[in-house]
Amino acid sequence: MAEPTESPWWDRDRHAGRRPLLLARNRITRAIRGWLEAQDFLEIDPAALAVSPGNEAHLHAFETRQIGNDGQPRPMYLHTSPEFAMKKLLAAGETRIFSLGHVWRNRERGRLHSPEFTMLEWYRAGAGYRQLFDDCAQFLRLAATAVGTGRLHYRGAECDPFAAPDVVTVAEAFREFAGIDLLATCHGAETDAGALRAQATARGIRLGDDDGWSDMLSRILVEKVEPHLGHGRPLILDRYPAAEAALARPAADPREAERFELYACGVELANGFGELTDPAEQRRRFLLEMDEKARVYGERYPLDEDFLAALAQMPPASGCALGFDRLVMLATGAPRLDEVIWTPVAD
Repeated sequence: MAEPTESPWWDRDRHAGRRPLLLARNRITRAIRGWLEAQDFLEIDPAALAVSPGNEAHLHAFETRQIGNDGQPRPMYLHTSPEFAMKKLLAAGETRIFSLGHVWRNRERGRLHSPEFTMLEWYRAGAGYRQLFDDCAQFLRLAATAVGTGRLHYRGAECDPFAAPDVVTVAEAFREFAGIDLLATCHGAETDAGALRAQATARGIRLGDDDGWSDMLSRILVEKVEPHLGHGRPLILDRYPAAEAALARPAADPREAERFELYACGVELANGFGELTDPAEQRRRFLLEMDEKARVYGERYPLDEDFLAALAQMPPASGCALGFDRLVMLATGAPRLDEVIWTPVAD
């Protein structure tokens, strides 16, 4: 006998069951917007169409065509983040800005992923990146208060949104949960895939024959490290390897960068940086990322030359992107992302 299919999201009974979650989403939206505006942040509305969707190797975009007045097609992309547009606004003189809007990422669908989702992204000109840690903790508190809960929940895991986040470096987490000395495989921004493979193999971690250093790091992070993060209290996973932070400033140790992620209930919620403002170095990193993309996926994305030009005028700044739907999901205890999206993308 065939498995019964789930009712569509627009079915009256199913919508009635989801509606409390969606109304909670609206309350969280108002709470976060209100707090940001009270902190003198300006909400901006970036265009979704971009000449480049971003130049990170493992991000996948939706491509379209813009037909000009001359009738000629030009490739364009739905942005995977408003980052380039927002940094251009920092170059133009804005100092505290945020965007709460839709972004698009291909090859992503599941309990924690939707190809179209809502991202909260914000920037502070002149601020150190650790100030973003406090912002992230505040958003957890605001979401929980708006919903009226004292705990975040996901698949049996719990987290106290009012507790100050623990701060652990990526290197410390790899050592504790995977038994791997990650920084021993890094030399500045260069990496040693053979050294990481040897350590992982010795620990019984299965790897693909053609996995590069970045592939192995991602596999170990997802399988061995992430499941332990953000249980009981939130966790900031700080100082990613420089090789995994194409848009971030280097940290005091040149093997590390000013990049962090926020976790709760084993779920990644946010990704933040002390922003790189050197256009020549940024171009070099983007080209390396696109070389890796071509190696793995057989395609490349163009560079946004306008963004690189603006970067030369951008002030020192820090910025962070938070998966808003995931935050709502944890605050309401919903079992998957689609349950807290008003009109989920069709399968």
